[in-house]
Amino acid sequence: MRPTMLTRRLTLEEVTRQPDNAGGYTESWSELGTHWAEISSGTGRAREVPAATMSYVPYRITIRAAPVGSPSRPKPGQRFRDGSRLFRIEAVADGFRGGFYLECFAKEEVLS
Repeated sequence: MRPTMLTRRLTLEEVTRQPDNAGGYTESWSELGTHWAEISSGTGRAREVPAATMSYVPYRITIRAAPVGSPSRPKPGQRFRDGSRLFRIEAVADGFRGGFYLECFAKEEVLS
């Protein structure tokens, strides 16, 4: 087994919704903190959507473990930011490599 290399600094973000005074809401993302991570990519896919092609690439993002309920523990619906790249978190698994790390399963969406 190769050692885990946490060499990428990622920002964890959570969506916040504000009323728009017209019966709807606007979404904005707020920063929750930073994590050092290792990112591994999977096999990409493309899907046709109206007027564009949406491509998806699954990623496995490994970070140091955080206890359940901790605000620094990622959860589905949040995202990681690496500069202009965004990784939407779909699932989080713990107990990886002796309980010292969390595995975050995410997708990077790129509109082309």
